[in-house]
Amino acid sequence: MRTGIATVCLSGTLKEKMQACAIAGFDGIEIFEQDLVTSSLSPEDVRKMAADLGLTLDLYQPFRDFDSVTEDLLAANLRRAEAKFRLMSRLGMDTILVCTNVATATIDDDDLRAAQLAALADLAGQHGVKVAYEALAWGKYVNDYEHAHRLVEKVDHPNLGTCLDSFHILSRDWDTAPIEDINADKIFFVQVADAPKLSMDVLSWSRHYRVFPGEGQLELAKFMGHVVRAGYTGPVSLEVFNDVFRQSDVERTAVDAMRSLIWLEEQSAKWLDTAANGGGAPGTVAGGPTAPARRRYPMELATLPQVAEPAGFNFAEVKAADTGVLEKVLGQLGFEFNGRHRTKDVQLWTMGHARVIINEQAPAAAEPAIAALGFDVDSPVIASARAQQLKAPVVPRKSQANEEVFQGFAAPDSTEIFLCQGNPDGTAAWTAEFGQGLEVPSGARTAVIDHVNLAQPWQHFDEAVLFYTSALALEPQPYAEVASPSGLVRSQVMQTSDRDVRLVLNLAPVIQQDGAGTGAAPRKTYQEHIAFAVDDLVATARAARDRGLAFLQIPENYYEDLDARFDLEPGFLDTLRDLNLLYDRDADGEFLHFYTATVGSVFFEMVERRGNYDGYGAPNAPVRHAVQYDHLHQLTK
Repeated sequence: MRTGIATVCLSGTLKEKMQACAIAGFDGIEIFEQDLVTSSLSPEDVRKMAADLGLTLDLYQPFRDFDSVTEDLLAANLRRAEAKFRLMSRLGMDTILVCTNVATATIDDDDLRAAQLAALADLAGQHGVKVAYEALAWGKYVNDYEHAHRLVEKVDHPNLGTCLDSFHILSRDWDTAPIEDINADKIFFVQVADAPKLSMDVLSWSRHYRVFPGEGQLELAKFMGHVVRAGYTGPVSLEVFNDVFRQSDVERTAVDAMRSLIWLEEQSAKWLDTAANGGGAPGTVAGGPTAPARRRYPMELATLPQVAEPAGFNFAEVKAADTGVLEKVLGQLGFEFNGRHRTKDVQLWTMGHARVIINEQAPAAAEPAIAALGFDVDSPVIASARAQQLKAPVVPRKSQANEEVFQGFAAPDSTEIFLCQGNPDGTAAWTAEFGQGLEVPSGARTAVIDHVNLAQPWQHFDEAVLFYTSALALEPQPYAEVASPSGLVRSQVMQTSDRDVRLVLNLAPVIQQDGAGTGAAPRKTYQEHIAFAVDDLVATARAARDRGLAFLQIPENYYEDLDARFDLEPGFLDTLRDLNLLYDRDADGEFLHFYTATVGSVFFEMVERRGNYDGYGAPNAPVRHAVQYDHLHQLTK
């Protein structure tokens, strides 16, 4: 699949955008007109630079408001078009995007539109240019790709074809199956973009909230499957209008964009396999276990090394210059110190099968922060190969003889992700590096890591969703918004199908960079936490209190409200109040939890899930945010 991206997707100058696209590995680019108009590069400079970078110049866009106009306006539009065709000759480009008219259309007549498009196609042919006619979702008279294609067929000119844009089609819920009926020779260009499902006018939705494939909720794999089955062989190019992307680092955004196309290519191949199997899961056919050989299409779709979702958390790592407070809190929670690593400045603390590594190799004065997560996977090497093909930066880890070799890469928020070979009994072989016989399998899993909450920089939130979806096979759940004294906090759960891995991504509005311009990783200045599930939270809390743990102090108003909502047994309510426990209940079960005070940017949560409760105590989140906010501001007064 030939990959492309419109320069409008990225921040920076045209020169910076082209360099970033080449570094990310794109085959070609669309030049957005404003990027060229505002550039100090001449068209000849752009042409040479693209050739030097190995980029093709695939599309010049957009040419607006051409059709459905009066004769005098048509003449002006043709003069304007010819100027663009001469410019394209200087750029060495042969395809221009012409959008259906929005602003100047006054005559709703398909015969007139066809005649005007024919005149444009004749003029384009004289300059060796192809016109890709695109139906804008908000076009005045033409807003449907099938309508646009009927006009292309009516004109029947070799220099006039159609551009299929996934956003304009999927935002209007148009059926994508008829794409397969379009002659592939008449599909001149394909643009893709994802988007969250929002209730707003389509123009505003398009101009501000498009995202890269895999970061929204549109059925892009299905769209691309129909495009492939139509026989299209041209570029698949990203056209994303997004206020955040156009403020973010250009090279990083380009890599995120390339990752999204790699992911989309794989998902499209899976959709084609599933459709060929009669709608069953890939690798099966209706009525039988063996899938037929994949049908070959003119566009070949590459796939990635296939991996299963993680089986569970292997460990969580917290890093700090001074680890004394962390050690104290873990000990008060009931974790046992299992020694120091024989060659590294790290400690191992365990409770049941929950493992926490305290890393002492932090810069001076660095406050405690979550630094890494380990996941149990079937094949760490294959899973790592997949992540690297998805542009995940490799994290080197020094190992000596007879030490576990972890495959690692960095997540968008700089958290290091390590892929571990877990054991069926829940233990980990690497713990022997902290001493022999430290971890003994037991029948009772007295504690496990239940979930980890990671705060994401505002400019990389969508990138993180795609990263964990594509690289770790986690499934994004519908996001929620939680009230806090600082405003609404957007929360996105990523999890495995069996819920053994739950990763919660929270949108953090502020991130401070240490060593700006030096390539240093960002220093986390926002709160994150690790949650541990235990069998008996009340007993755990009492024991922790006896050891002197500083609980997050829950206000009395909360317990009065809790009593009103649930009519709890008075003795149980007193226990909750006495231990600063929070409570939630739904039709499937109950949820008890408590929080520690924050140390640096990290705190811990202990939870107990009763029955089939599957949430996170969301009604209690505003209470936690408010108490932490008060505590933080008291410290800074």
